[in-house]
Amino acid sequence: MRFKLKEKRLSKDFTQGNIPKQLLWFTLPFMASNALQVLYSTIDMIIVGHYVGTPGLSAVSQSSQILNFATMVCLGFSNGGQVLVSQALGAGKRKEINNIIGTLFSLITVLGIILSAVVLIARTQILDVMNIPDESYDMSMDYLVICGAGLIFTAGYNMVSAVLRGMGDSKRPFLFIGIASAVNLVLDILFTGFLGWGVAGAAWATIIGQAVSFIFSLYFLYKNKKSFGFDFKISSFKIDKKYFKMIFELGLPMAIQSGCINISMLFVNSLINDVGVVASATFGSGIRIDDIINKISQGIQYAAMPMISQNIAANKPDRAKKVVYYAWVYSLILTVISIIAYILFGKQLFMIFSDDPLVHDMSGTFISAILWMFPALAIMRGTGAFIQGIGNVKFSMILALLDGVVLRIGLSWLFGIVFNWGFFGFVLGYGLAAYGNAIPGFIYFIFGFWEKRKVLAEDI
Repeated sequence: MRFKLKEKRLSKDFTQGNIPKQLLWFTLPFMASNALQVLYSTIDMIIVGHYVGTPGLSAVSQSSQILNFATMVCLGFSNGGQVLVSQALGAGKRKEINNIIGTLFSLITVLGIILSAVVLIARTQILDVMNIPDESYDMSMDYLVICGAGLIFTAGYNMVSAVLRGMGDSKRPFLFIGIASAVNLVLDILFTGFLGWGVAGAAWATIIGQAVSFIFSLYFLYKNKKSFGFDFKISSFKIDKKYFKMIFELGLPMAIQSGCINISMLFVNSLINDVGVVASATFGSGIRIDDIINKISQGIQYAAMPMISQNIAANKPDRAKKVVYYAWVYSLILTVISIIAYILFGKQLFMIFSDDPLVHDMSGTFISAILWMFPALAIMRGTGAFIQGIGNVKFSMILALLDGVVLRIGLSWLFGIVFNWGFFGFVLGYGLAAYGNAIPGFIYFIFGFWEKRKVLAEDI
């Protein structure tokens, strides 16, 4: 009886029941955990902005973008494992979950170590390509080196969270990131404020918080290994060739997708850095605000994705489609709220990050440009979850290339350089690129181009 109770808490069956209610309650913890995850680095920027100033704010912003690239690559492969876990549950293949999880754990661990080594070895070249302002260069290097050395903890947390999402558990990821955020806040104030370590202090606070969260999550899963579905035996960490291939085929396009989006952000950052340190700090602050809103709405996609995977694997496509419809409804509501908040309190939000009046003045330009992106995000939450949930990661990668490379870089260059709209043009191009993902994804779902695809669970 004890085992069954724990199993019920750690995994959920979404192939039956009230869809809007399930999606709502499953989404809320994801929204909260995503908001906390952004808050994790946002705390760094707020404290650094007040204690170090605009150059420090720019340094954290720029280095965070580089580290996000590495993190999102790991997250892409983690999400590939999530799809496998979800479809295995939906198809009733619970015995296979142990091998899937063990293979994923080993793969992400090796990948995290490799990415950490790449960041540390190529740190100078990376910052040079980023065109970091001179005032921020040394501080950017400190943040990049310290956090880059701890990428294994970031990768590990995202790996554990992806598996739990695949099993239908949204509460534990929220708990784990809450621990990281609390530790980070306390250490940020201590290291950066009281001890005066500057940007380096914020970096140490970040990496220690991530390490504590990862260690705690592993301990929790080990103590609940029976209901989790992974026995933690040494032999279980052996990479299964079959599942490695499946995770790699699913994860590589997702990793490329995430990487392309971050590369495009680095490119736009480089263009904006040419405008000056104020523009760099304004864009960094604005992207952080936008990231909070974006990540909160992404909670809808994270919740919808395993629900869709389970129902597709259980041969219930109509339920899977209804999940998308309700994801759109919730996304639209959140989008309207976000737009109103930006319009009414936009400048005040920027004032949280910086005391610089020049940054406050430039914030209005950022807001007027970025608002054009929000309708596209509302569409993407439903279609993105569906495309990844059914395992069509190649199409998802194509959309990411169109959004992240072709349009985001192309439109930013067109509006900012060719049309000579400057800072406004760079931000506008960055925002409008999202329609390169939203519109094709909407057409793919509505016109049923996905209906003849083979169900991934048949090969598990």
